[in-house]
Amino acid sequence: MANDAPARRIVIRDSTLREGMDVPGVEFSIEQRLRIARLLDDAKVPEIEMVAPGKIDEDLAFARRLKETGLGIKTSGLVYSFSPRCREAISELSGCLDRFDILMPVSQKRKPHDRAAKLRLLKEVLDFALQQGAEVGVGFPHSTQVEAEFLEEISRESEKNGTQRVVVYDTNGSADPASVSELIGRIRQAVDVPLFFHAHNDLGLATANSLAAVQAGADGLDTTINGLGDRAGNASFEQVVMVLHLKGFSTGISLRDLRGLSEVIAEESGVEVSKLAPVLGEYTATHKSPGHLKIPELFEAFDPSLVGLDRKIDE
Repeated sequence: MANDAPARRIVIRDSTLREGMDVPGVEFSIEQRLRIARLLDDAKVPEIEMVAPGKIDEDLAFARRLKETGLGIKTSGLVYSFSPRCREAISELSGCLDRFDILMPVSQKRKPHDRAAKLRLLKEVLDFALQQGAEVGVGFPHSTQVEAEFLEEISRESEKNGTQRVVVYDTNGSADPASVSELIGRIRQAVDVPLFFHAHNDLGLATANSLAAVQAGADGLDTTINGLGDRAGNASFEQVVMVLHLKGFSTGISLRDLRGLSEVIAEESGVEVSKLAPVLGEYTATHKSPGHLKIPELFEAFDPSLVGLDRKIDE
């Protein structure tokens, strides 16, 4: 009997306008950011993260400009709970963004170092933020580098104190799909609010880890176009959207928009897409053996025409 149940919807929060500018040499002007935001909105990306905790004043100038455009895309940003300007920043973000996440590093190597102090401070900041009118979430850098029990505890306490979203970060990209699946599964059991996963690609596992998070119950994923981001980058928007499509999940994002977005970001950032890049790399649809074209599905993970690539033979 056929399964007619609708595909589970996964929210893609694109972080190109935040994480993308952590790439050495990449700096988008406000006009470039507006162009990128419009294209993301056209592609039906539901949310963009565009305010970095270390550049709030600068990024707020863009946020105000974007708000004037009336685009339908949701906007979000980040603020560190332990920043001396935390409450001031929250007040400013609340007037410009649809939502923001309060960051609390869960590693004891980052302040506040005591776990009880982390819980106490997060509660105080959440209480203040929820009075400002915007949607408020919490994000936990270093989630994959601490004991799962503490991540469960701080996630539950955050939900009790009113958070509307929990974001689990694989900050140094050291996790693997099995460990991500186990961790996200545990946090999914601990909280009922939307659960997001933020992957870094230091070991080349960001896309695989993102899929594992969704299969374990995550509601949303952070991505960047072309995988731009700090160090080895983040989970690639185009790879994640394609993988979710092939695995039976829905994002609401058209596959035909992936190539255009990738080309614009390559142009604006100056960071070229490798010919060997999964999904959109030039060689993805290029074969040396003519025999491959007789039964291409045996040699290709997806039909390249889905993203506007033409299958060809290298002669």
